[in-house]
Amino acid sequence: MLIYHPIQTDKNGNIIPWYNPDPAIAFDHNLHTIWNFWYTMRTDMNGLPYYMNHQVWNPNFNDPRGIGGDQFMMAISSWRLLYAYTGDERIKENMCFLAGYYLTHGLSPSNCKWPDIPFPYNTLIYSGIYDGDMRNGKDVAQLDKAGSLGLELIHLYKIKGDPTFLNAAIKIANTLAPRVKTGDLLHSPLPFKVNVYTGKVVLLNLTDKHDKLTDTAGYTSNLTPTLQMFDDLVALNKGNVAQYKAAFNKILAWVIKYPIPNNKWGPFFEDVGEWSQTQINAMTCARYMMEHPKYFPNWREEVRRIIDWVHANFNNTQWKKYGVVVTNEQSVYAEPGQSHSARQAADELLYVSLTGDTTMYDNAIRELIWAGYAVDVDGRNCFPFDEPWLTDGYGDYVRHYIRAMATYPNLAPAEDHILSSTSVVAQADYKGYLKKFLSASFNSIDTAKVRLFYRTFDGSGIETIRMKSKPSAVLLNDSPLKEIPDGEGYSWAVLEKGGLLTVKRVKGNRVIVVE
Repeated sequence: MLIYHPIQTDKNGNIIPWYNPDPAIAFDHNLHTIWNFWYTMRTDMNGLPYYMNHQVWNPNFNDPRGIGGDQFMMAISSWRLLYAYTGDERIKENMCFLAGYYLTHGLSPSNCKWPDIPFPYNTLIYSGIYDGDMRNGKDVAQLDKAGSLGLELIHLYKIKGDPTFLNAAIKIANTLAPRVKTGDLLHSPLPFKVNVYTGKVVLLNLTDKHDKLTDTAGYTSNLTPTLQMFDDLVALNKGNVAQYKAAFNKILAWVIKYPIPNNKWGPFFEDVGEWSQTQINAMTCARYMMEHPKYFPNWREEVRRIIDWVHANFNNTQWKKYGVVVTNEQSVYAEPGQSHSARQAADELLYVSLTGDTTMYDNAIRELIWAGYAVDVDGRNCFPFDEPWLTDGYGDYVRHYIRAMATYPNLAPAEDHILSSTSVVAQADYKGYLKKFLSASFNSIDTAKVRLFYRTFDGSGIETIRMKSKPSAVLLNDSPLKEIPDGEGYSWAVLEKGGLLTVKRVKGNRVIVVE
């Protein structure tokens, strides 16, 4: 047994999915059941969905702990990708609910020393108010989580067009940017935890008095979401652009000089009161490097060193007889995690695709399969030797599977699904594009044959779309695109089942795919 299911194997004894031998079908099934479990989760006694009050699901009683530090940001991150993948409007509205409630019930006051940033915890569980930190109590915020929220608010603004989300992101950036320091071996450009009223950095406990880097919460390596937040605001030309550029440059220089060569990848977790090395910080940075190679000229070697460091410190061989080595969460909790294993797998697959180094491919696929055993038939998602955490099992889980599918589309079922976009997908309709929105010259199109309509925020970009069969036409802003390998147009790649449609847009953001 592995969590909820008897382990299934192929003829060689290697692990295969519990739901269906085809990983693509199994992964897709899990995505849908996970979302349904989240969406239908019971209402708590204060009238809010259970996940707005607690970090751990329990079917029999309410867990006494509040939310996870990155619980809402992680969920919005995953739901953005899942919305494009499914076109389910409930997902988009859940993103708005999460963000809207957090902004009205969880920010530091505008007149304090660290204004307009999110508190990561509800110290009174049923208050409906987020007002502090799980370990350090009221008035304490985690600054890396503020950057994560700012980034997801920008994404949500690009989806909904509501300036409320953009303005809140700008306020977060305006708080963080002028306080970014150069940083050094002991201190990151932004500390991990601060008291928002006094401005004092909140200390962590020492775990190794001989390690000079484990002294305070003046250090966190989880700063790439903050980098992306500043970068996105600069691209939008919104807010204090000059200040964001300066802050971006300081953080980037520090990441290159200290965490990457030193492999100091802590802290992150809200429930840990001491220094802990983490896989999440290491691999989040590694993915950022692969997605932004212009900032990291030696990314191939540096990312490989990070991956090797994770293997040296977090490999878990308990299921090696089934052909898979999985990934532990962190140094103070050396237990295998489903979201951490899924992250490791998705990021290693990206590295494989970019470098051609296939040595990690087989284990990465099996690690995704292994992590799928955490999902029960109803969508509850349990940490292997712990509980169903609403971070690890939901927001910090779904996104890794969709990212893996985007890297290797054969991991997605032969159905119509947007797997990736260089922009943000603001609208996805898999049921047919309404005729009233078509231009007059294309009124003859049978709308029943429109397989997919989508709209992006940016007027140029690239989308990859898994499809069950090759479309007969692709339209950009109502004009037919040519099937060409380069430039504005589309291309089709045949896979073992169905294929992959790649749409390259130069001038336009509305795409129609016709049967």
